[in-house]
Amino acid sequence: MEVIAKNRLKNSSKYFRLFAILGLLSMITVSIIVIGILIYAKILGAPPLAVSQSTFYYSDDGSIIGESNNGQKRYWVPIEDISPSLVDATVSIEDKNFFDHHGFDYKRIAGAVLADIKAMAKVQGASTITQQYARNLFLEHDKTWKRKISEAFYTIRLEMFYSKEEILEGYLNTIYYGNGAYGAEAASQYYFGKNASKLSLGEATMLAGIPKGPSSYSPLVSQENAKKRQVIILYSLLKNGYINKIQMEQALKEKLTFIGHFPNSNVKIAPYFQDTVKNILKNQLHMDDRTIALGGLRVHTTLNTKQQDIAEKTISNTIDPKSSIQIGFVSIDPQTGYVKAMVGGRDYNKSPFNRAVQSSRQPGSTMKPLLYYAALEHGFTPTTMMSSEETTFRFDDGTAAYTPHNFNNRYADADITLAQALALSDNVYAVKTHLFLGQQTLVETARRFGISTPLQQVPSLALGTSNVKVVEMAKAYSIFANGGNKVEPVFITKIETADGKVLYRHKQERKRILDKDLTFVMNELMTGMFDKNLDGYSSVTGTTIMRDIHRIYAGKSGSTESDSWMIGYTPQLVSAVWTGYDQGKPITLAADKTYAKNVWIHFMEESLKEEPIKGFHPTKGTVGVYVDPKSGKLAANGCSGKRLMYFTKETVPTQYCSALHKKDSSPFHKNDKKSEEKMPWYKRIFHW
Repeated sequence: MEVIAKNRLKNSSKYFRLFAILGLLSMITVSIIVIGILIYAKILGAPPLAVSQSTFYYSDDGSIIGESNNGQKRYWVPIEDISPSLVDATVSIEDKNFFDHHGFDYKRIAGAVLADIKAMAKVQGASTITQQYARNLFLEHDKTWKRKISEAFYTIRLEMFYSKEEILEGYLNTIYYGNGAYGAEAASQYYFGKNASKLSLGEATMLAGIPKGPSSYSPLVSQENAKKRQVIILYSLLKNGYINKIQMEQALKEKLTFIGHFPNSNVKIAPYFQDTVKNILKNQLHMDDRTIALGGLRVHTTLNTKQQDIAEKTISNTIDPKSSIQIGFVSIDPQTGYVKAMVGGRDYNKSPFNRAVQSSRQPGSTMKPLLYYAALEHGFTPTTMMSSEETTFRFDDGTAAYTPHNFNNRYADADITLAQALALSDNVYAVKTHLFLGQQTLVETARRFGISTPLQQVPSLALGTSNVKVVEMAKAYSIFANGGNKVEPVFITKIETADGKVLYRHKQERKRILDKDLTFVMNELMTGMFDKNLDGYSSVTGTTIMRDIHRIYAGKSGSTESDSWMIGYTPQLVSAVWTGYDQGKPITLAADKTYAKNVWIHFMEESLKEEPIKGFHPTKGTVGVYVDPKSGKLAANGCSGKRLMYFTKETVPTQYCSALHKKDSSPFHKNDKKSEEKMPWYKRIFHW
């Protein structure tokens, strides 16, 4: 027996030594693995903390006009801008030993394991704030061993390279509070309509209870469950020494008011403008959809909210609500190209199609200023005379004969000046000029003015029969308004990341593309549509809105069978208006034909009422003289009238008008037999 006992003791010693050796080897192995993991983590460096955030859009005064809308609101704020009550409540209920451990709370893990074994089910979690933050940043929320191992590794890296304050700040900005609100700031705004820094103890403890289960503990889902959870959190704060009993009781009694929506969720400022900005981000600046929606961008735009509001109200007050006519509207600062207001239709909710930038329509006579600028370059002057009479143009190249008509078939049946032709919108004069210059000239000139839409090289191009976009015409007229410098419509001035890094900044370039003297002459000519001193007051195209004008404008209206335009400007502001039906239906109602002009003048007057009245300053190469509008010669006593007109120094008239041009003669009348009989014989021989 003694021998057996000795053998057993001997065997036991062997097993003990074996187990000791195995234990030591296991410890060494584990240590090597841990050290290897730590070294590997160190080599990899700090994990990036890039998180999804909502993109904001700002107006020119820095106010928010919109934000990305994909069902999620993600705002990042420094921990200093989060209520201390929410910070304390979160730590107390989620991870009371957060500041004492290095990413893993081993006592809590052991307790959770025992609780789960006892209940024979998963009843208690043991994830620390760092582990949850790692999961929010880098992983899905699936329950697999692979995910748990990855979570542990990211937790090690977070603790290794970031401070506790940085980890806690990140966690508070990424945790989900339900209803699309990610982070304390978004949750605070959604539930209480205030910034996270303004939360009271009662509000903070209510919010801190939601992440455990938003579908169960949101006060908007169940106030009973939310209140029970709040009580647990308040007792936790009391137990862990964050608050005293009096503070707890006050928080329990606090009456909370829940909002249930985001402050910017109903922002509908300039939706057509915002769509254009997003399109630029994607197609011109080449940003992907996710970056635009959740990149945390701060997009600073050119929109002037005051002018945008004026535009929308003017359109609403001018156009009959029962009318199905549509509108495209753009206003631009001609000095910078900044788009200040944009309306792409009557109702964005019914039709988000942007008629200001997407639709192409016939511009009608608004094309004539570009034609006449080209004419000035080719030797025409404001008093170049050509006959205004019904004319059929025939061509040797097989092109079909073409007979343009004036409005209501009214013609002067006499010579008129270029100034009159523009003010009265004479179509025959325009086509004659177009053919004299060569049809390619207007196409090339339009390109210089920034019109990129293809134009047909046809006789009727002078009358605006090739489609263009509203924004293109606004850009072209902006070149006149700024004195002849190239300009492009600008919607975005700067793009920043959430932390202030500038990704894009618009660079202003100034390049002269038009002759400054001819540009000034053209600007003066374009004031003619509002000038009753041009012979035939009732015929100038701006007659119907003259009573509403209180400053100096240059501009041109235009109309086709299915389009109505008005584009006009001062040196401070250009606005272009198109009205018509989407399907090209003819505009037949008299009221429908007036909308473009009325929207334009009321917008301009209201937008500029606080601004100084500015005209167009004569350039050094121009001279102003008084001219008889009918004859185109220098004004003298006994002539039909006088108007101050500007010419380049080389083209100033030298002849004075004669008394033959009587004051009571009118250049426009119906084209009938009587008028034909009155035409002088030499005009019949030497007309076009």
